[in-house]
Amino acid sequence: MRSITIDNTGSGFAPAAIGKEARRLAPELARLKAAAQKRYATDYASINLPEDRKQLEQARSLARQYADADLLVVVGIGGSNLGALAVQEALLGRLHNLAGRPRILWADTVDAGAMKTIAETVERTLSEGKRVLINAVSKSGSTTETIANFAILAEILKRHEKGYARSVVVTTDEGSKFWEYAGREGFARLAIPEQVGGRYSVFSAVGLFPLAVLGVDIDGLVAGAAAMRTRCLAADVAKNPAALGAAAQYLHLRKGRNISDLFLFSPDLEAVGKWNRQLVAESVGKEFDKSGKKRVFAGVTPTVSIGSTDLHSMGQLYLGGPFDKFTTFVTIDADSELVVPDGYDALVSRIGGRGLGELMDAIAHGTMAAFRKTKRPFRHVALPDRTAASIGQFLQERMMETILLAALMDVNPFDQPNVELYKTEMRAILKKK
Repeated sequence: MRSITIDNTGSGFAPAAIGKEARRLAPELARLKAAAQKRYATDYASINLPEDRKQLEQARSLARQYADADLLVVVGIGGSNLGALAVQEALLGRLHNLAGRPRILWADTVDAGAMKTIAETVERTLSEGKRVLINAVSKSGSTTETIANFAILAEILKRHEKGYARSVVVTTDEGSKFWEYAGREGFARLAIPEQVGGRYSVFSAVGLFPLAVLGVDIDGLVAGAAAMRTRCLAADVAKNPAALGAAAQYLHLRKGRNISDLFLFSPDLEAVGKWNRQLVAESVGKEFDKSGKKRVFAGVTPTVSIGSTDLHSMGQLYLGGPFDKFTTFVTIDADSELVVPDGYDALVSRIGGRGLGELMDAIAHGTMAAFRKTKRPFRHVALPDRTAASIGQFLQERMMETILLAALMDVNPFDQPNVELYKTEMRAILKKK
């Protein structure tokens, strides 16, 4: 396995300053180290998912039963689908459905138009005599959007399949209403460890089952995560990428740079950016400090940029606008090469015979050079290849860095109390109607 590398030299802070801030994390690192011995009986439970071979085998074993599926529909929202979507697109590509099997659709909204298209696709696939698998994912078992969409798709299955229960897998907390309902209906069930929050659940059955159905190397994925977990538990912060990253981000936050842009030089990594957006926003965007007594209105605003596309829409702002951002550039070595034919140098000089990967690499490093010249702070994460192990490393680092950043900010990285506000208002509206 090749390791991803993280270069903080463009961060705008001297290594000594970052190291000093990182050393403040010693107590939190000790808590993480202790949690690594407690399996799931801790708020830090998610860091132990890569070490859980049992849940890996359960996901793989169940996935084998659906090797003949032509269409997989994952019904979930937020942490229930963003992690799996991120890995799927990173490894199989955003255009997977053009040629890949099984095809996959993500039912993550109650928008009538979007769900109508998904419902019609399910209906058509079943009418053709092909197999459809519905994987409904809700940690609480009572997510409004998820249950509404599941109900629509389940009724379509019922019309076409006498034993429709064989085509449904429910992933939820053991003992939830959805868990009990699935048991009564005869659906296959996968449990989410109780202490693992949705945004940290990608290496649980939430992510592993649908990815295994798609043929993703889930062994490599969790092996990469496990290797990064070891690096991020290091007490020596000079060797701990999560501690150094959290320290750099926090130093910028103290300077008023509260926007954290994840700039990914591959369109297939855009869903990784959206997964990271939820991870950071829900984990450190808090009204109260960790004690729950002091109102702090803390937070980092995570944004997503795609190279080179967004250089043509946001580049002017990033290089000429306010100094309120800290950028993380993510590059990935090209795993296939298309070459620009000769004869076009009259239009753009020196492109003939160049591979697109070479051009993208030049654009990425040119962007970083421009950031240096304009004194825009950044760091560079380099993925050595487009493998499950590399993606697993990156996702694990992001989760552990976020936990450590929350420690520096003195907020709880595992709750999201304010999200309940919109749900309360929504239920009141539905009750009135």
